[in-house]
Amino acid sequence: MKLHTLKPAQGSTKNNKRVGRGQGSGRGGTSTRGHKGAKSRSGYSKKLGFEGGQMPLQRRIPKFGFNNPNRVEYVPVNLDVIQKLAEEKNIQKFGMEEFIANGLVSKNDKVKVLGRGEIKASVKVETHAISASAKENIEKAGGSVTIL
Repeated sequence: MKLHTLKPAQGSTKNNKRVGRGQGSGRGGTSTRGHKGAKSRSGYSKKLGFEGGQMPLQRRIPKFGFNNPNRVEYVPVNLDVIQKLAEEKNIQKFGMEEFIANGLVSKNDKVKVLGRGEIKASVKVETHAISASAKENIEKAGGSVTIL
């Protein structure tokens, strides 16, 4: 066996169908597209969700709901997470820099501190929003809360 004698296995490759090359090719005329209709025309592409003229699903189903353009999304951070970080990394002040550095939020997120878990460390917390129970627990532990 030599490199110049190598060939693909029998039946593993096919020649592609060359259409629209005149009557002598056997695929001239309508070029395997059949007669008339949208699919026979050049430039045909069916629109997304087209169901052959039947009213498409996205138009049969009624519209409902409302998207509030003024909604403010907060990323929740719980007290147990703050307590864990305070113990492990010995952090006394929690602001946006600390939350970002520890991978809790991204730089454009707004943070809301929630009251799950308990906190024993005396920490300063700077946040965009805070729940009443979280604020109470932080102040009970000797910490302080600042709203950004």
